[in-house]
Amino acid sequence: MDRWRRAADRVPAPWLFVAGVFVGTKVVLSGVGVVALSAFDEVPWAPPPDETTMREQQRAISGHRAVQLWFAWDSFLYDHLTRVPLDEPWRDFGFPLLYPFLARPLAPLLGGDTALALLLVANVAFLLMLFYAHRLGERLLGDDASARRFVRYLVLLPTAFLFQAALTESLFLCLALAAFHYAERRRWLLVGIVGFFLALSRSVGFFVVLPLALVLLRQHGYRLGPRALWGYVRVGWPLVLVPAGWLTFMAFCRWQSGDWFAYKHAQEKGWGISVQNPLGVLWHGLTGTPPRDALRVWFAVVVLVVLVAGVRHLGLPYLVYGLIMVLVPLSMGPPVYKSLLRYLLAVFPVGLVLARWARHATADAWLTAALALLQGALFVIWLAYWTHYII
Repeated sequence: MDRWRRAADRVPAPWLFVAGVFVGTKVVLSGVGVVALSAFDEVPWAPPPDETTMREQQRAISGHRAVQLWFAWDSFLYDHLTRVPLDEPWRDFGFPLLYPFLARPLAPLLGGDTALALLLVANVAFLLMLFYAHRLGERLLGDDASARRFVRYLVLLPTAFLFQAALTESLFLCLALAAFHYAERRRWLLVGIVGFFLALSRSVGFFVVLPLALVLLRQHGYRLGPRALWGYVRVGWPLVLVPAGWLTFMAFCRWQSGDWFAYKHAQEKGWGISVQNPLGVLWHGLTGTPPRDALRVWFAVVVLVVLVAGVRHLGLPYLVYGLIMVLVPLSMGPPVYKSLLRYLLAVFPVGLVLARWARHATADAWLTAALALLQGALFVIWLAYWTHYII
């Protein structure tokens, strides 16, 4: 026992907590998922008729339900991108390439199982995401207890079970948290490197350069003038690597197709996405859509209210980041309603505000219970194969 205690003492404190959260959520959600899916076997409406194809795709991925349940819709497209030969002309421009390209070198080590490689990348990113969340929370909130609440609220967000799925949620948020972590510590070269990959992970990633630049301005008192501007350039020049990440993907599209905007055109053709006024899309979602879409949009409204109400605790950079993560997806137009709950996962400042508000044990307990019940209900929707309500 003493030997194990001494070994545990050598592990940096955040890692013990982070590993506990990671393993705990993995065990609980996987266990609940397998049991719920077994119960749904006897239910005639699960899956709905329009999602039977996805169930067949899941079975093709793995014979184990604990693995199957983490694959849905976009997961199969990422699996396809992981398999596409690199010595042939590229024709799939609808998704940024970081996630499937990280899985490519892992697949041969896993017997060529590209799906398992994708799941491994997502879950390693989830673990690192929790670590960076703790470090950033400790910096911004001031103590270990508040940082732990922040981590806990991140995994209790309504659709946080998607962090364990073969999707880009955990990778994107891991890179975003890492970028802000290094920015708060003024390690701007690391910010630029992480930001480069952040922009390669999802199209909204290159917009994160704006709140990161605000962190730099805040660190220098928001001073302006020629001398101050030169100081910002001298210190913060690595920020140019963030938009350079997305430009790299655009250059790849140009090289393979002759079209710099092949991604945009693929999104328009495949999903009917076109850039629109996000506030107009928000209002349309609240007033001119079926109740299920309106309910999803109300989630976005709640997120915006929490951000604005908690601005005193967040500061300008994190408020701007949160607004970007809500309004940029809404600018995609009505097609975003189906995936809005998924996109809202990126708004990690909500967790910072909740961690501040729930400093008292009673408030923390009630908020934890409410979020756990809400996530549980949405997880059941996911398991019942009504996944279009989530993604």
